[in-house]
Amino acid sequence: MLVETVDLSVLSANDGSGQVPACGVARINGVALNLATEGLGLEALRQRACTELLRQAAIRDGLLAADDAVPVEGVISEAASQAIDDWLTRELQLPEPSVEACRRHHAAHQARYRTGEKVQVRHILFAVTPGMDVVALRNRAEACLLDVRCHDGQAQASETFGRSARELSNCPSAELGGDLGWLTPADCAPEFARELFGKPEVGVLPRLVHSRFGLHVVDVLAREGGVAQAFDAVQGAVTMALRQQAWVTALRQCLQVLAGQAVVEGIELDAADTPLVQ
Repeated sequence: MLVETVDLSVLSANDGSGQVPACGVARINGVALNLATEGLGLEALRQRACTELLRQAAIRDGLLAADDAVPVEGVISEAASQAIDDWLTRELQLPEPSVEACRRHHAAHQARYRTGEKVQVRHILFAVTPGMDVVALRNRAEACLLDVRCHDGQAQASETFGRSARELSNCPSAELGGDLGWLTPADCAPEFARELFGKPEVGVLPRLVHSRFGLHVVDVLAREGGVAQAFDAVQGAVTMALRQQAWVTALRQCLQVLAGQAVVEGIELDAADTPLVQ
């Protein structure tokens, strides 16, 4: 389903709690999103909330039967999945990016459209699992990041990073001191690749890298820059990037409007009282 590919952090609560609320059960217009006994993380709960907002919108607008089965443990019916896709296709009617906009984007982000770029990387993964205390996990990851960056001398810093990876990382690469070898963009999850490629940074990145797997402390050991591509050679890719960017923005705004119109219990979602998508 389309919505599952989108970062929905825009609907996050602003309290930074990272926890499922104490009441245990969250609801959208009375429909329960989870069982009180489920060990469900906050982001997974928000994902269910967004899916339920869209499912109910599809019912309201006649694209899905009113007696569609209520999701069980976050699993929706095939009919609901199709109806949500149909609803999004109808609602998110966006203009095609102009050639001028594509050229501006390419000029500002030429490093993204290089071919043959590679990075040699090692990392320390703090994996997110259901029911985990995300705030505590982030605190551990940030403490680790600070530790591996605060050493004089390359040899000492390298030794500290390898030791920390072997002791703390939840990735099989831990046995190798976190070494992932040489990577291309195709080797990585898109959100991980965005933090690694098209940038000049070498060394331990000064920030945690977020991915679908968790939080990463990343050390870029070396880079091979690849070859820059002319606009005409990558125009299709640039157009797709701008189209996806506009679609994600519109979807986030749409979800905020739906949240503003719904009775939301047990979870905080940012909401808008008036339509934002034209």
